[in-house]
Amino acid sequence: MERRDIRNVAIIAHVDHGKTTLVDAMLKQSGIFRDPSQMTERVMDSNDLERERGITILAKTTAVRYQDVTINIVDTPGHADFGGEVERILSMVDGALLVVDANEGPMPQTRYVLQKALSWGIKPVVVLNKMDREGVRPEEVLEQVLELFIDLEANDEQLEFPVIYASAKQGIASRETDLSGEGNLSVLFQTIISAVPCPVGDETQPLQLLVTTLDHDEYVGRLAIGRIRQGKIAPGQMVGIVDHDGGVTRSRVTKVFGRMGLKRVELDNAIVGDIVTLSGLNNVTIGDTITDPENPSPLPPVKVDEPTLTILVGVNTSPFAGQEGQFVTSRHLRERLLREQERNVALRVEETEDAEIFRVSGRGELHLGILLEEMRREGYEMEVSKPEVIMHQGPEGLLEPTERLFLDVPDEYVGAVMEILGPRKATMVQMGQAGPGQTRLEFIISARGLLGFRSAFVNQTRGYGVMNHLFEGYAPYSGPIEEMPRGALVAIESGVATSYALDNAQERGVLFIGPGTPVYVGMVVGENSRPTDLELNVCKKKHVTNMRNATAEEGIRLTPPRTLTLDAALEYVKADELVEITPKSVRLRKATLDRNQRKRERIQKV
Repeated sequence: MERRDIRNVAIIAHVDHGKTTLVDAMLKQSGIFRDPSQMTERVMDSNDLERERGITILAKTTAVRYQDVTINIVDTPGHADFGGEVERILSMVDGALLVVDANEGPMPQTRYVLQKALSWGIKPVVVLNKMDREGVRPEEVLEQVLELFIDLEANDEQLEFPVIYASAKQGIASRETDLSGEGNLSVLFQTIISAVPCPVGDETQPLQLLVTTLDHDEYVGRLAIGRIRQGKIAPGQMVGIVDHDGGVTRSRVTKVFGRMGLKRVELDNAIVGDIVTLSGLNNVTIGDTITDPENPSPLPPVKVDEPTLTILVGVNTSPFAGQEGQFVTSRHLRERLLREQERNVALRVEETEDAEIFRVSGRGELHLGILLEEMRREGYEMEVSKPEVIMHQGPEGLLEPTERLFLDVPDEYVGAVMEILGPRKATMVQMGQAGPGQTRLEFIISARGLLGFRSAFVNQTRGYGVMNHLFEGYAPYSGPIEEMPRGALVAIESGVATSYALDNAQERGVLFIGPGTPVYVGMVVGENSRPTDLELNVCKKKHVTNMRNATAEEGIRLTPPRTLTLDAALEYVKADELVEITPKSVRLRKATLDRNQRKRERIQKV
């Protein structure tokens, strides 16, 4: 059976190529909002972190109506660290809009998401976006897109992709490069209906639905989201939940929801091709199949790439523990991390020998950083170790993950950037022109070499460099990477930092704190200008006497401190340090707070 009245399509693209803005325009022009002018920008980025950072983190579904056809749209993340979201969501769709910037052309993440889509056999529609900007080069970009398709071994049907020229910001699409004659996205809607295959399945066969996303509602509890492959479903229906091990659990569906715009719509029944949200299935997890309990026919679970980076997350043990957070015990941390693992398929959470410490593994620093940022905003306190790369033991020895690194660098900084990458064991693959005055560098680099590289790269290029990287695979261990020795300024007294003490301390290096900041023994308050740690007292007050001189009233001039964000702290932290994360603060501290104990540990290592 073909569902001619429905199309399921994903929108995939590199970061900042305009896919979420395109979804906004499609929602506005579909007529589902009474007053489209009241719609906020990037309405699909509903998460606070998504709005602040301008990136899509979670894959989300919506639906619009056009000429009696329901178009289910899935907005996917463009960043490789959230590839787990892309991989599982592609199983729900038959087609994809590949959005490419008509000026920049295909970028590294374009390659990543397109490769995943093509491997699922999805029919692509190429949308060259931002055609209203100066400097667009649609012919060259289209040639690059075609080369990318061939390079990724697209089949003949996928190579015959339709091309749409668009300006998502203005809400215009056309089959020609000149957009002046068009005034809306009707060409895009028509292309989706004609080019994206209809869902196909047998309504009379036993139910098959693969759970690809979990959601939560404060009234009805856990919600399972997926696409019906065959059969039908209705509220009150008894279903079987087949888990990863093949075990079948019986449960009853209480409600069935569809989507229209940004709202859930309650349905009396749903059939093949519908993307639905089900309530009442409290034990379901991502990758489970919802099927007929009498004739279970499970679908293969979604496979995602393995995590490459790991951190230790533990209970906050600093002297300031419990002062700012609401959830501070190991039980709170455990429940929150296991709950995250249920909906975030690319994340791994393991318990360690210490009941208060958990090993959390993910795709990259951004993937783990977003999780920690969400937790601190929810009121959790924790301390986190330096990120480490996950090694694999192969038949020929130790293997480590490698990344393909893409850098767009102003010509004058190329030498400085290559100098940083030398000690990090990076191998240059390609070098070419990326635009006027810009050089594009491509390297294969160990994932270990990328740790802490971003901040050094931004500093060397004065913020003008653009960096992207993709997981390349596993390669033989390339040996130790020599890190630049970096000393820390460590507090030896608890109290409140004073201007007088900080004035003396800033001569020793760069400070992370300002006057009035509470500190404790063992807290890292700055970076030493020398490669060794320096212990100092930042709470010392000026000695008070009854003597006066001409310069006594001169004000102390302090250099503004370097404020460490959570992402910067994760990059910066050393092996013998921890990042203390609370709802209000991000602090660096020594793993061992007692100075005498630290000395004993150093002697034992020697």
